[in-house]
Amino acid sequence: MSLKTANTALTTAFILFILWFGGEFILSPETTAPGFGLPNRPSGDGGGFLVVKGIRDVVMALVLGILLVTGHRRALGWVLLVEALAAYGDMTTVLAHHGSVATALGVHCLTATLMVVNGLLIMRETRTVAAAAATPAPQPA
Repeated sequence: MSLKTANTALTTAFILFILWFGGEFILSPETTAPGFGLPNRPSGDGGGFLVVKGIRDVVMALVLGILLVTGHRRALGWVLLVEALAAYGDMTTVLAHHGSVATALGVHCLTATLMVVNGLLIMRETRTVAAAAATPAPQPA
């Protein structure tokens, strides 16, 4: 299996996972919230923040999907690296609010780290293409 094929499969898995998870937060936040890792579900009007989290996840997945489908692989690598910060932020939020350490590390940190690895592998895959584009073509004498 080529590096490009492996990267595409991993990115597709991320897109589907993020779409599924974000959709769950939009459609049934009350049942999805406990899986996030925080000790308490927001009460009162705070439940709306769960839907906001779901919308954030869906939009992030759509950005990845558009870059993947349109073949902008170098940009895809950069976006994976940047979007990993959201998952690290989720991990930090869970830990800072005395949530589940297992979920913070086993879900959020693992997801973020895999996104970083995937992003770096895509950057490596596209490294020669980027270097070739930066090299000027020889001019006839």
